[in-house]
Amino acid sequence: MRKCVLWLNLFLLVSNSFAQSSKIQRKDVEGAVKIFDLNFTSTEIDTLLSDVQDNLAIYQKQHQVHLPNSVPLSLWQTVLIPGVNVNKQQNPIHWTQAHGTDLPSKKSSLAFYSIPQLAELIRTKKISSVQLTHFYIDRIKKYGDTLQCLISLTESIALEQAKQADDEIAHGKYRGMLHGIPYGLKDLFAVKGTKTTWGAAPYKEQVIEEDAFVYQQLRQAGAVLVAKFTLGALAMGDYWYGGRTKNPWNLSLGSSGSSAGSASATVAGLVPFAIGTETWGSIVSPSTTCGALGLRPTFGRVSRTGAMALSYSLDKIGPICRNAEDAAIVFNTIRGTDGLDLSATEAAFNYTNQVDVKKLRIAYAKNYFDKLKDSTANEWQVLRVLQQAGAKIIPVEFPEKQFYPFQMMDIIIGAECAAQFDELTRFNVDDELTMQRKGDWPNQFRTARFIPAVEYINAQRHRYLLMQQVNYLFKDFDVIISPSLFSGNQLAITNLTGHPVVCIPNGFDKKTNKPTSISFLGNLFDEASILALAKLYQDATPWDEMHPDMFK
Repeated sequence: MRKCVLWLNLFLLVSNSFAQSSKIQRKDVEGAVKIFDLNFTSTEIDTLLSDVQDNLAIYQKQHQVHLPNSVPLSLWQTVLIPGVNVNKQQNPIHWTQAHGTDLPSKKSSLAFYSIPQLAELIRTKKISSVQLTHFYIDRIKKYGDTLQCLISLTESIALEQAKQADDEIAHGKYRGMLHGIPYGLKDLFAVKGTKTTWGAAPYKEQVIEEDAFVYQQLRQAGAVLVAKFTLGALAMGDYWYGGRTKNPWNLSLGSSGSSAGSASATVAGLVPFAIGTETWGSIVSPSTTCGALGLRPTFGRVSRTGAMALSYSLDKIGPICRNAEDAAIVFNTIRGTDGLDLSATEAAFNYTNQVDVKKLRIAYAKNYFDKLKDSTANEWQVLRVLQQAGAKIIPVEFPEKQFYPFQMMDIIIGAECAAQFDELTRFNVDDELTMQRKGDWPNQFRTARFIPAVEYINAQRHRYLLMQQVNYLFKDFDVIISPSLFSGNQLAITNLTGHPVVCIPNGFDKKTNKPTSISFLGNLFDEASILALAKLYQDATPWDEMHPDMFK
């Protein structure tokens, strides 16, 4: 049961007072007609006026009934449109084995070991899970304030889980690659016995007594929860009620968001991996900014039960790691359904760590690459690296002008997010949020109140056409390569269509020395291909082995 301030008495008081004092006048309708881009005659307005007044009375009664954030829509988004086939035949996955891995001579180097390396150390009892957990907890205590990436250190939970892992391994019960491995969660996932603050001041003491599906999956795999990391308030940006999460490469910069702490902490070696979420860039953007590898899976690949809902038709859950195989291991653990998130779909994940790049059908989004002014830009270098490895890469036009003629994302995300936090806006609790700029949630939620239901529904219909066209584009390709950010509307389009993406560090900006990334886009339910290509690229380049000096 959720324990948070509901402000219910205030709601009823304000609602009743408003109902008594408000009366929609003819001039109000005339003003609304302009806002909604309509043209009604004087007679038409006179005819509809009483019906609009009656509707207001219905709204006011609806507003008196509290809706918890966890209550979903009855209309569930799905990527399973006609023509989309789901492979459910799961093949065995052969993970990279790090045989012969030893403890480093310099203990701090352990912070940047891969999951297979850490798993080998634990499996061979060269280090215990309790020892490894203490190591990462110490790093979080040392650097958490520096990065402003930590909301809760779950030390007691972590040590209990680590001890259980050691006991099981000692008795021959080895659960697999994540057994005994520490990790962190974005603090919008509920875990019993912890605060779940959503990064927002009105909820900073909130306790949700349930365990999110993702946490349950990782618990079953034997992973050890050491921390709940920051997110920008209500999953926007990197500002939260305690400050601004920092970029580990440059502490004068923010980490971007909203999976701010998850990306920052992973890159700084405070955890081997963390879990993030994305609605419109919240995995890709901080991963790019901080130099992490972020996987945003197909919409519906991971059940969202127990996670804060921002947008039911857009929210996705994925891992933030330092290399592709780590992401594949974590994704393979968290994917799946629990029957409670009806958008979630079971599908196979047939990843291989030895892909034949000559057999992959690869394209690049020419219209986005052509916007890069520098022919030596890091994005172009990615194509050259893959071509040297034997890839044949052909140019394609990503369907922006023809199939994304207006910014439908603004309408859809605006209406859905504002609905999830209706009471925050209605009763001015949004004044408690840290950031109050034009682009921040308080103003965005208010603006969204002027989106008509008809326009929202029609934007969703346009979205359906977009999903069809992007699926049609992908029928000839396994991977489409695109710049990650700032080159067009790829990020909005693929979030709307639900296609998976992995963004991979590909160097540093020549002028600012900030990390940059490239994005590999995949077919629905085919995270395996984009992760396999990401591993091949990382094996051929040094970027995943580079770490910020302050944290080495």
